[in-house]
Amino acid sequence: MFKVKYAVALLCMLGLSGCLWEGTDASLEDSSYLPLNDSEYPYAGIPRLVIETENFKDIRNRETLVPARLQIYGKDSPTSEILELTVRGRGNSTYNAPKYGLKLEFSQKTSLLGMPADKDWALRSNYGDKTLLRDFMMNRLANRLGISYVPRMRYVELYLNREYKGLYLLAETVKFAKNRVPVAKTDFNFLCEKEDSKKIDDPYFQTRDGNLIHIQEPKKVSDATLQRAKSHLDSFEIYLHGQDFWGEDSIGNWLHVQDFLEYYWVQEFAKNEDGKFTRSVFFYWEKGGPIHFGPLWDFDLGFGNESREIFSMPENWFIRNYRWNRFILADRQMRTLAAEYWNLHRETFHELIDSIPLYKSQIEKAAANDLKRWPILDNTFLWALRHSYDSYDEAVDSMTVWMEKRFQWIEENL
Repeated sequence: MFKVKYAVALLCMLGLSGCLWEGTDASLEDSSYLPLNDSEYPYAGIPRLVIETENFKDIRNRETLVPARLQIYGKDSPTSEILELTVRGRGNSTYNAPKYGLKLEFSQKTSLLGMPADKDWALRSNYGDKTLLRDFMMNRLANRLGISYVPRMRYVELYLNREYKGLYLLAETVKFAKNRVPVAKTDFNFLCEKEDSKKIDDPYFQTRDGNLIHIQEPKKVSDATLQRAKSHLDSFEIYLHGQDFWGEDSIGNWLHVQDFLEYYWVQEFAKNEDGKFTRSVFFYWEKGGPIHFGPLWDFDLGFGNESREIFSMPENWFIRNYRWNRFILADRQMRTLAAEYWNLHRETFHELIDSIPLYKSQIEKAAANDLKRWPILDNTFLWALRHSYDSYDEAVDSMTVWMEKRFQWIEENL
């Protein structure tokens, strides 16, 4: 039982079995603590985030900001004061799943678990990934490759309104900011996300090639600002169709080639279903500058976890066959640059596979808690849960084998 200054918890420690929080009378509580009962889901070496919403209000949509309080716990005691914030739902494919993501918004910039202070944070559920490792592995790989900005993330176990919700990734959100994407906020600098018709957020537009693009930055978008972004991407698509990348109007005027190669190879190695320019694909540009691909985001449908069998095989090129990627990599010199990048960094990609046992060991106890709360290993009821496993070890081993085969296929077909 967690050591908290809370009368009902004290009764539990005195030997009452099956103890739960059975009241919210403020006279029973120490206001410097948010109560935590970890008798069923014991400490697993991962920080715990304890969140209570106002009047224990449920959170089930992306629009309603619900006032809440948050406290971080270590093994035996809180490691932070109680913080005031608002909480709302977040996510795409798993938004309506039993274990869903949350958006955390503080009124003041707040540092969490050693990450640089900011107002906006995401709690990612990873419900579609039975290994609970894929997004974290993408993060590690991108950092090892030296990609300029990769959203920082930390594993946490979440208690929401005095219920254990499982293992999450607390992550930085994608935005223009000093410690995020370091671009000035103006009406001429844009951060965009490729979305699809299943969920498209305002403000958005459709390019001449039919791509649905959400404008993430700037936050306030006039008709003129929206048209400016659309005009630039329409012109970019016209350029891509021209296929004259190395003439007077070099592709470097339109696309930051190094950023593209980094982004492309992480997506291609993972064979990430969203990364084929479907959704959760971010890119940005400053006035007069080239388009930068990134930051990388959302890999629960990568590393062999794709929703369709044709996508989930470790063989074949994938990301390069779709939309903008197809036009860019149809160019012989771009393919040569891509091959050179792989050859230069191939060991880094394989080191990710070698690191899986380490990453697994760091979350294994927390994963056991999560899978006790959400016993989904043999369930295939959600399209993102199409693979069935007898154990957590089998889920991780299956992914590891897939990654080895993927690496070898790329080596043999580069």
